[in-house]
Amino acid sequence: MTDAATNPLLLESMLPYGLPDYRQIRPEHYLPAFEAAFAEHRREIENITRVRSMPTFENTMVALERSGDLLGRVARTFYTVSSADATAEIQEIDEALAPLMAAHQDAVQLDGQLYGRVKTLHDRLDDLALEPEQRYLVERHFREMTHAGAGLDYAQKQQLTELNQRLSVLTTTFEKNLLADTNDLAVVFDDAAELDGLTEGELSAAAQNATDRGLDGRYVVTLTLFTGHPYLSSLTNRESRRRLMEASRSRGSRGNEHDNHEVLREMVRLRAERAALLGYDSHAAYVTSDETAGSPEAVHALLRRLAVPAARNARAEQEALQQIVDADAEPFALEAHDWAFYTEKVRAAEYDLDRTALRPWFEAERVLQDGVFRAATALYGITFTEREDLPAYHPDARVFEVHNADGSPQGLFILDLYTRDTKRGGAWMNSIVSQSRLRGTLPIVVNNLNVPKPAAGQPTLLTLDEVTTLFHEFGHALHGLFATVTYPHFAGTAVFRDFVEFPSQVNEMWILWPEVLAAYAHHRETGEPLPQEVVDKLHASEAFNQGFATSEYLAASWIDQAWHALDARAAAEVTDVAAFEAAALADIGLDNPAVPTRYSSTYFAHVFSGGYSAGYYSYIWSEVLDADAVEWFRENGGLTRENGDRFRQRLLGVGGSKDPLEAYRDFRGRDADIAPLLKRRGLDA
Repeated sequence: MTDAATNPLLLESMLPYGLPDYRQIRPEHYLPAFEAAFAEHRREIENITRVRSMPTFENTMVALERSGDLLGRVARTFYTVSSADATAEIQEIDEALAPLMAAHQDAVQLDGQLYGRVKTLHDRLDDLALEPEQRYLVERHFREMTHAGAGLDYAQKQQLTELNQRLSVLTTTFEKNLLADTNDLAVVFDDAAELDGLTEGELSAAAQNATDRGLDGRYVVTLTLFTGHPYLSSLTNRESRRRLMEASRSRGSRGNEHDNHEVLREMVRLRAERAALLGYDSHAAYVTSDETAGSPEAVHALLRRLAVPAARNARAEQEALQQIVDADAEPFALEAHDWAFYTEKVRAAEYDLDRTALRPWFEAERVLQDGVFRAATALYGITFTEREDLPAYHPDARVFEVHNADGSPQGLFILDLYTRDTKRGGAWMNSIVSQSRLRGTLPIVVNNLNVPKPAAGQPTLLTLDEVTTLFHEFGHALHGLFATVTYPHFAGTAVFRDFVEFPSQVNEMWILWPEVLAAYAHHRETGEPLPQEVVDKLHASEAFNQGFATSEYLAASWIDQAWHALDARAAAEVTDVAAFEAAALADIGLDNPAVPTRYSSTYFAHVFSGGYSAGYYSYIWSEVLDADAVEWFRENGGLTRENGDRFRQRLLGVGGSKDPLEAYRDFRGRDADIAPLLKRRGLDA
């Protein structure tokens, strides 16, 4: 145990914006801090429910919003580290914490007396003369507590709490297994010749990975979260491509101590049991009932509508690739690990474009400063100053202070670019501090990517996909930085799951915007800008390979829906995970072996260890809004302060304080049209 008086997590940070002083925080501080924070939050809730007078907005809602401040601070500090620097010690804490956190959250969400006070206010909403944000706060708390099970009887709540605690343990176990198996399955190559096609920087990163693992003179390629590794597009050695794809697809399914089959099957069954307890036919019905989609049927209708043309386009693309293969000296039947490599050959033939050769124009620091930051400055007037004096949670993580055009402080932005064995896969944004007028706080937001780190002295050169990820995640960061609300409940990206990807996807539009691209896309050695003819080819090829890209995404979305459409009995009857996936993909017509799903179940972190269960459809659902919003920007002059201010004030700035579709209508003047999405993905033929 550590002394509460000296535990840095229990003391108010003296650093700007309340940034935790990670230099002072040690692993042994976390659990005692959580225990103290749980106890304080329980006392705060008891103080609300002990009030004998009639519930008012002030004595119930405001008090509820003020409660849990310490717990929120401790939790955001810890979960930032447990995602991005999960040492063995941190993983142990995470496992121990999972059921404790689930139990505490249930104790608050399911508190009958608290629910009664909130319900009383909800029943009297029209008599309370509340401002719009206050009214919406009552509506959301009532809806969320009802949705969580606050209206159940005592025995049902006990059952629900047990389910939630077990699910929290399974979620942590899934993530731990995936991280361990991903590290174990990093592919070792003995000779640089096996990695022919990689750039000097990529070879340098592979050599450094090997050295870090005690394999001097060899090369180690670490795996990405999704199925298709970026190196598949450039590796000339077919066996090397096969090994990389095989390793990626086998994660969590090898029958070893890191196997996720039983973990995810139990998770699916328990989620279905919980949904039934809460009065829903399935976990998918439970989740979508409190999203903008409203029901699984609405999600299924969109996915099926898109799957038919996507699969058709993918087959046409496959035929074109097979023609290239057939022209080789030793032709073969195209397989999944060949797709990306031969796609680049077709792209080169049809568009005279080699995307793998673009890296020298995408030096990471220049992309960040002259691309990502520059676009944000042009749109919103904000500026960025690196604060090397402020400590982040890892030496690779960099801290930037953000100011508005008038010089007023807006918050801190932390960028953690590089992959490492202690970081989970993929890319994400999270908050360490969230904005709230009530609490007087400004935001601290984090972007994490998994870019291979080159050896010392070598530049970090990004692929176009990594450039896209950087802009995308920064769109989430802007949402977290700009949301300006009174109540913490609405802060940052606290919006419906199937809306949260919308702002981040819109931010991708600036990647090839002329003024932005001209500023950041310069050859690292010659300084020459990316030639206009290459830019034109990138635009011309935007719909190229979209049959594959859309199909692999829809396949993963459908697998997610298929698992979570099961009731508890049906879930218990599933014994073969691979067979279940195959049947689901055949059902929607996306069972092409050459086009594997972006994620298979055993490494589908979004769904089984993230917050996207029954919600992976959110990306394409949000893209309907995104594509429509991009059309608006183009129609109204693009990269201007006027447009940025409108987008900031009417969408990003409202956070979760109003219905997101209402906010979109306020910005756009109407509901979103699906036509721009269909055109973008080549699905409108």
